[in-house]
Amino acid sequence: MSGTGHNRFFVYAEGAGRAHGHVIEAPSFEAAAVGYAELFFPPVNAGNEVRLFVADTEGGREHCFVIDLEDGQAETCG
Repeated sequence: MSGTGHNRFFVYAEGAGRAHGHVIEAPSFEAAAVGYAELFFPPVNAGNEVRLFVADTEGGREHCFVIDLEDGQAETCG
């Protein structure tokens, strides 16, 4: 964890791949996903959603989120 109280996460979008991922500092996996979507404009599907994979750079745990760009809601992938 950094001195800012945020963790470091590696985030990449489905369809763009890990090579286009970025390290994001955020307080949570979900916040990292939203931060990535706001900064890097990942590929959008037909439902106006983006699917993002978020990995903790320290422990390696990975989560998947779908963000609805119309209402800004993030949910875990189903």
